[in-house]
Amino acid sequence: MNQLVNGEWRTDTYETTDEEGAFQRGETTFRNWIAGSDVPDHVDAEPDERFQPEAGRYHLYVSYACPWAHRTLLARSLLGLEDAIGVSVVDPYRDEDGWQFTPEKDGCTPDRLHDSDYLRELYVAADPDATCRVTVPVLWDTKEETVVNNESREILRMLSTAFADLGNDVSLLPDEDDDATVAEVDEVITDIYEPINNGVYRAGFATSQAAYDDAIDDLFGALDRYDDRLADRRYLVGDSLTEADICMFTTLVRFDQVYHTHFMCNQQFIHQYDNLWPYLRDLYQTPGVAETVNMDHIKEHYYTTHPDVTPTRIIARGPDLDFEADHDRDRLTGAPPAPTADD
Repeated sequence: MNQLVNGEWRTDTYETTDEEGAFQRGETTFRNWIAGSDVPDHVDAEPDERFQPEAGRYHLYVSYACPWAHRTLLARSLLGLEDAIGVSVVDPYRDEDGWQFTPEKDGCTPDRLHDSDYLRELYVAADPDATCRVTVPVLWDTKEETVVNNESREILRMLSTAFADLGNDVSLLPDEDDDATVAEVDEVITDIYEPINNGVYRAGFATSQAAYDDAIDDLFGALDRYDDRLADRRYLVGDSLTEADICMFTTLVRFDQVYHTHFMCNQQFIHQYDNLWPYLRDLYQTPGVAETVNMDHIKEHYYTTHPDVTPTRIIARGPDLDFEADHDRDRLTGAPPAPTADD
């Protein structure tokens, strides 16, 4: 795989699987926290006073194709932070040079801050000796001229908490009047990460039958459990849409179009589940969600960027899904987030 080594771009630096053929995801590098953030108990970090939450100061670098970056786009939209935090969108096709900016392509933008050609240029600007993978999302601080954080789950929490006064008063965490707790949200996010969010990658990038079988068993075992969980509840935690639903959504919305075929997660489609499928449609139809889903970018990225998996780079056509179909989930307790009347 490709990454920076001492600030230089290399294309032969590390293997993505271990000796047993199991996929190994690398750690993210920049892990600073915006002042005023609520740092989860499982994170060994403190908010940094250098990074004050201010409108217009921060910028997100994302790919519509990437489920991790999609988390931050969803939070930015649902929380009404579009005017407070700018966005640059990379090309869904990623070759040996990594994520690139091709503003002439539909849905893509230039690097709106630095006019860079490649995302890696920002990493080197933040750390000239960087040795790391170059991933999205990236939260950039225009005042300190550096990367604040490139871990999606942590950026998601910062948007939910540190930037609360800059948005529309929507919350993606349980409030003090809710029986649910933030700890429960964190528990679910952790619980779905390895078998579901990362599980599709563990299946798709496995290089041994045993590693693939383990991933598939974990993945569909977890999907079955969460299908049962959603039988009598509208959302994963409490009665409101939370960060946990965002983390589930970005995997589910890609599943039938990409993971089922491209990553050989073909034991079952999401649209064949009694509860996960209407749950997915419910989330998709929530105001502020659909506009963050770019299926053309998603399919182009996966089918053309992993030549070890699909060397022909042919983009699969189906299935044809109706995300706007009635979901009947509003019969359950809970309601989608509602911005304040003034927004």
